[in-house]
Amino acid sequence: MTAARTLLRAGAAVPVLAALHGAPVISTFGPLRKRLMPRLSGQGRPGHVALTFDDGPDRLSTPHFLRLLDVRDIRATFFLTGSMAVRSPGLVQEMAAAGHEIAVHGWSHRMLLLRGPGSTYDDLARAHDAVADITGSRPRLFRPPYGVMTSGTYLACRRLGLRPVLWTAWGEDWRARATPRSVHDTVVRDLGSGGTILLHDSDATSATGSWRNTLGALPRLLDTCRERGLEVGPLRDHQVRCYAP
Repeated sequence: MTAARTLLRAGAAVPVLAALHGAPVISTFGPLRKRLMPRLSGQGRPGHVALTFDDGPDRLSTPHFLRLLDVRDIRATFFLTGSMAVRSPGLVQEMAAAGHEIAVHGWSHRMLLLRGPGSTYDDLARAHDAVADITGSRPRLFRPPYGVMTSGTYLACRRLGLRPVLWTAWGEDWRARATPRSVHDTVVRDLGSGGTILLHDSDATSATGSWRNTLGALPRLLDTCRERGLEVGPLRDHQVRCYAP
């Protein structure tokens, strides 16, 4: 009887543990996140917009973004997947040498809601260490794949000294039907002072060739920011909310 009760209690605890694990998923909903979690959303100082890219580095596409940003004298934050970074360490070093901020997007682009705390930590730690070894500097920021946070993710970030940062505006540039105009217009729809823009410099987890639409949208997007009096830069220049303890 005692064993049976123990099993029943253990079974009853499973849904509770699952709920605790997945509770932070609420941060996935953009409007709610921006209102209730401004720091996680990447809200920074007025007059500044943080430009960020996910899923690289990619030897085919990333160099095109680096050249465009260099011509425009713009620096950005690149959230790298560790598995991609170790394939192109020279490119990662080039990005860092150009003044871009190198951050972590996990080792593999797998939703962390499907991982337990131990597996989550191993994934983040592997990516963190790979980026640190390549650049000689420990990354400070982390963005979860698909923007999905879990309790295990928060614990792993705390242990590794990483701060999770999502976004306030994105271009939906991973879609097969995206165009340079749609990417620009989708970003601008939610673009505001102090916001963080999410784009992708690789199609590793997106529609094939989708990075070309992102690249095509970028000059006009930078022009729109300038016309609105918004300075564009990496998250490290966003100040206050992203890096405050």
